[in-house]
Amino acid sequence: MPNQPDLIARARAKCVGDQGLDAALMYGSFAAGEADEHSDIEFWLFFTPQRRAAIDPASWCADIAPISHGLVNEFGTYVAFFPGLVRGEFHFVTIAEIATVADWPARGAAVDRMVVVDRRGALTPVLEALPQRYTPSEAITRYCDPFVNWLVLAHHLTARGEFLRAWDALGHLQRHLVWMARLAENATEHWLTPSRRAEAELSAEAVAGLRAATTEATPEGLTRALRAASELGRRYWTVLADRHGTALPTALFDELDAALGKG
Repeated sequence: MPNQPDLIARARAKCVGDQGLDAALMYGSFAAGEADEHSDIEFWLFFTPQRRAAIDPASWCADIAPISHGLVNEFGTYVAFFPGLVRGEFHFVTIAEIATVADWPARGAAVDRMVVVDRRGALTPVLEALPQRYTPSEAITRYCDPFVNWLVLAHHLTARGEFLRAWDALGHLQRHLVWMARLAENATEHWLTPSRRAEAELSAEAVAGLRAATTEATPEGLTRALRAASELGRRYWTVLADRHGTALPTALFDELDAALGKG
C-alpha cells in the first residue's frame, strides 16, 4: 500500500536539510487533511537562484525515495512516481516566485499545515493574506462566458463532423460547467480542481446533470451531451445572473435550443 505519510516526512526532512532552499510549502489533499491512499504529495520549493541552477529535480526527488519515472508536466511542474504509484508534484522555483503566491485565489489549508520551511519569514505572511476558501468574483465573465463560447464551438464542430475536436471542446466547457455548478450551489471548497470531491460537495441533481453532459465522441452522443450541457448551463447562469444583477443571454440560449433540436 502506498505510504504517503512516510514520503511526506522524508520530503519535509529533505527541505529542512537543504540550506539552499529558502522556503517550502505543502499544498493539496494532505495539507487540507482530506487525503486518502490515492492522493498525491505536493510541494512548492523556493530556492536561492544559485541553488536552483545546480539542482537536478530527479536526483532531488530520488533522495526522498526511489522513483520509477519523472517528468515535467504541461504546467512546468516536476512529477515523480514513487513506490506504490504515488505521484509527487514538486514546483522547483526560485525565491522570486514567493511573491506570485499572492495571486492564488485561495490557499485551501491552514497556514501552519502548509509551511515546511520559511528561513527569512517571506512566505508565511503571503499565505496568511490569502483566504483559505475561494470567494468568487466576476462569475459571469470568468466562468459563464467561457462555457457558452465552448458550447457554441462544440456544436459547430459536431455539425461539421469533427467529432474528436468537438469532444475536446466539450471537455473545456464541462470544466466551466462544474465551476458554474459550484457557484450556483455555494460549494467552492475545491476551486482550482472543480471536479475534486464534486460527488460529495454538489447536490445529487447537479451530479446527475453533469454526468449527462459527458459522452463518447459520436455524433449522437455529442448532440445528447450538448443538449444536457446547454440546459444545465442555462439553469446555473440564471441563478448567477439573478444573484449578480446581470442579464441572461436568453436570445443566445433560445437559438442554441433550436440548433440542438430542443426548440
